[in-house]
Amino acid sequence: MALTTPPRALFFDVFGTCVDWRTTVTQALNTHSHATLNSATASLASRVRLKASDMTLAHWGDFAQQWRNAYKTFTRKLAADPSVPWKSVDDHHLNSLKELLAQWELEGLWTDEEVRALSLVWHRLDPWSDSVQGVALLNQLFWTATLSNGNVSLLSDLKVHTKIPFTHLLSAELFGTYKPSPAVYRGAADKLGLPIKECVMVAAHLNDLWAAKSHGMQVVYVQRPGEEEWSDDEVDKARGEGWVDIWVSLGEGHKGFVTVAEKLGVDLPVGHARKLSSSA
Repeated sequence: MALTTPPRALFFDVFGTCVDWRTTVTQALNTHSHATLNSATASLASRVRLKASDMTLAHWGDFAQQWRNAYKTFTRKLAADPSVPWKSVDDHHLNSLKELLAQWELEGLWTDEEVRALSLVWHRLDPWSDSVQGVALLNQLFWTATLSNGNVSLLSDLKVHTKIPFTHLLSAELFGTYKPSPAVYRGAADKLGLPIKECVMVAAHLNDLWAAKSHGMQVVYVQRPGEEEWSDDEVDKARGEGWVDIWVSLGEGHKGFVTVAEKLGVDLPVGHARKLSSSA
């Protein structure tokens, strides 16, 4: 598998592809819960205190996954139906967090101000170990841009927090819809003044890549732990069909974006390989 047209720009999905949202969000929820339970000034209903006290890190992981699933449902619904009123991802994350706290019988665990602050944890997600190095390498030959459903302010904060050196920040917000709408992929190419065939979508989600491919982009799949929604059989079928131009699998010595850079002809300095290997 290889790219058929020399690319000029690589567009990156962000949540799950560039950053480890699951670990960051789960730990933030767990940490804030313990802080409230141990606070001398927090006034909690007995029911809420008991419920929160029973919550383990695994429970908060399930909570985080439901929060993420709600985001997927929200963005896909809006992408599919232009009549649905626009709402930013930040607004959705806040509303969704409130709904989940009610569903989990945890209303009152945090004040309104604390809930709002916690809803912005998506602005502070930590990168995968290869993200900074890999994008820096790719910048030697290509433009690199986010192409995320996250709003512009969220992506700007993530770039600062993660230190991933993207050359451009693009958000679906700029096009008034969300992936997988064709307006996002085509609009991204137009924003950079490029033919869409010279653009590459990089993601850890085959559904994102399938949409990008169907609208003229080349695609690179970088597997990340726990990110793929498709079944194992569907993943195997996709790989066998060969529509993914470059496929970077999980496995021992997984180097993610650094492997992408190598496959696209970027010379990898020895120091980068040694540093990544020692941190694996």
